[in-house]
This record gives sequence, C-alpha cells and structure tokens, in this order.
Amino acid sequence: MAMAGPAAANPPDCDSQDGSACGTVDGDGATGSIPGGPSGTAGPDLVEGSIPGGPSGQVTPGDVSGCVPGVGCLNIPR
Repeated sequence: MAMAGPAAANPPDCDSQDGSACGTVDGDGATGSIPGGPSGTAGPDLVEGSIPGGPSGQVTPGDVSGCVPGVGCLNIPR
C-alpha cells in the first residue's frame, strides 16, 4: 500500500491519559480513538481510519487505498 506524505496541516493528537476513548477537534481537523478499537483522523489532506486486526483505509488528494486482512490491499491513484 502506498503511504501518503505529510499533510500540510495535521489534525490534533487524541491523547487520553486514563486510557478511555477520546476525541479532539481543532481548526486543522479531528481525530478519535477507542483503546484497543477503531480510530480515525480527518484533516485537510488526509482522511484515514482503522480497526485493529480489521480493515483500514485512507484517502489523500493523490490516492485512495485500503486493506482487508486475509483479502488484500488496493491503491487507486486519483
């Protein structure tokens, strides 16, 4: 799978000191996660999400890509 280069602006980090689910939003985007579960990020040049041991995907201005364990990965240039 092709990886995207750094985005022009990065969404904020989601950091939960007590290990609980968290979400953060600011002018550059949003991010959220559930410990041991799904997580996602949305910013001006990148949208991505994943489930541990499950599917994952991302969209950038240059491509769309994703993987499904046991099935494979696909990358489609835009």
